[in-house]
Amino acid sequence: MRVKYKDEILEVESGTVVRDLFKEEIEQAKPAVVACRFNNEVMSLNYKIKRDGEIELIDIGTKDGMRVYRRGLIYIVAKAVSEVYPKASFAINYQLYHALLCEISNMEITEELIQKINNRVQEIIASNLPIVRKTMTKKEAVEFYKKNDTLKGRLQLGPKDKDEIVLYYCEDYYNYFYGVLPISTGVIKNYDISKYDRGFLVRFPSRKSPAILTDFKENPKLLEALEEYEDVHKVLDIDTLYKLNRAVKEGTIREYILLDEALHDKKISGIADNIAKNKDIKVVLIAGPSSSSKTTFARRLSLELRLNGIKPVTMSVDNYFVERGETPKDENGQLDYECIEALDRNLLNNDILKLLSGEEIQAPTFNFTKGAKEYKGNTMKLDKNQVLVMEGIHCLNDELTYLIPKEHKYKIYISCLTVLNMDYYNRISTTDSRLVRRIVRDKQFRNYSALDTLERWPSVNRGESKNIFPFQEQADIMFNSSLIYELGVLKRYAMPLLAEIGSDHREYSEARRLIAMLSYFEDIPVKYIPYNSLLREFIGGSVFQ
Repeated sequence: MRVKYKDEILEVESGTVVRDLFKEEIEQAKPAVVACRFNNEVMSLNYKIKRDGEIELIDIGTKDGMRVYRRGLIYIVAKAVSEVYPKASFAINYQLYHALLCEISNMEITEELIQKINNRVQEIIASNLPIVRKTMTKKEAVEFYKKNDTLKGRLQLGPKDKDEIVLYYCEDYYNYFYGVLPISTGVIKNYDISKYDRGFLVRFPSRKSPAILTDFKENPKLLEALEEYEDVHKVLDIDTLYKLNRAVKEGTIREYILLDEALHDKKISGIADNIAKNKDIKVVLIAGPSSSSKTTFARRLSLELRLNGIKPVTMSVDNYFVERGETPKDENGQLDYECIEALDRNLLNNDILKLLSGEEIQAPTFNFTKGAKEYKGNTMKLDKNQVLVMEGIHCLNDELTYLIPKEHKYKIYISCLTVLNMDYYNRISTTDSRLVRRIVRDKQFRNYSALDTLERWPSVNRGESKNIFPFQEQADIMFNSSLIYELGVLKRYAMPLLAEIGSDHREYSEARRLIAMLSYFEDIPVKYIPYNSLLREFIGGSVFQ
């Protein structure tokens, strides 16, 4: 086989294992190499080369590498829990700051319990045990699940085009993770397990600093928002994909859709009530990461405010950019429209103060072609029963509205905080849910391909990490825009778009990963989705469009 590695062409025997081919380099690599990319698809280091292609080693300083590391760590923790407490009902709840919040629902979490689990984790890591991928046919898998009373990997029986079932074994322990795992337990070097909230945290390093564990940052409001939705869905008995699919197959999914939508109605109504009760609130500020459904949320909140006798007036932050010649540049010398310095904050604050004092203003319109503000005779004025509603990436940052007294502001953070897990060991990333939403919306309303969206996504994430996430805890309230059923609807739109991305593109591995995740969802009919649903912002048919 002819394999391109970096700038070299290597001649290798068919069946050569990647870890053997690059043994010395892998052993010496820092950060640690945990997987490889072959023809733009992420593979195990145990991958056998049987065709020509291009190969790249993946370390934990990359997004894909840290995913592999994180899966390996959770696999080891799950193995340790099963060995120390065989009857424990262990589950991954959700991700916080470089940590996964876990729980054991049928046991009290004590320091002694944590210590016993951690001791076993350390033993497993020190033993550098192999993690072996084993496959079986679907027929063999059906027999396997008949004999073993387990849900581990059972979802693999669902997809019709999946010919084989995979389980990962380490000694006598088996489990399934939806993605590549490390080939041995010894790759895990940095982690921590500590008691937290109703469970315990499994912490891991960031890919920016893979050699150390950074201090854990508390996010109490985010945790409260996640737990609120998780508790509701546990009551509904829909907290895993297995249970969601069961509801689809049994024909009860429409009821769950209505209940999920009712939860949004209740939350939005409550936010409007809070604003109405506080007569000092004059400016409502909304911010959140991409594809959080901010636009539809703002429209629905406006309706609820009107029911409370408050008439909202919308002001677009995008009309307050500085002139193009004054726009700051990023580290690459490109115009940076996402930094807060790209906004004319002096003009924005002075206009808001005039509105709050009852004055009329001349509202600007930013001409993005010319890169300049224009005044076209648009005027604004706030009456006593009106509030100003603004939405933008910097709205939670008090530097944006630095002249506006705190008591006049009400800040809302909105994000798609996914609480549905594939199963008890595999969570669905909030970022993945937003990405699937954006892929669908970009095609529906902007005619961007899935490739276009995936190429832009890292830049979008960097902007969110810099301008939105650091300020989320400054919000007065958080709104979770996720819907437990949404990926079952988005699947039919997203999968064909992702399938168009060929292996000659670097984004191919990400497309394949998302396709694999979505393939486990049962299709949910679009006709069941209410026309005022936040999900309609992405699939179309909204009453607000």
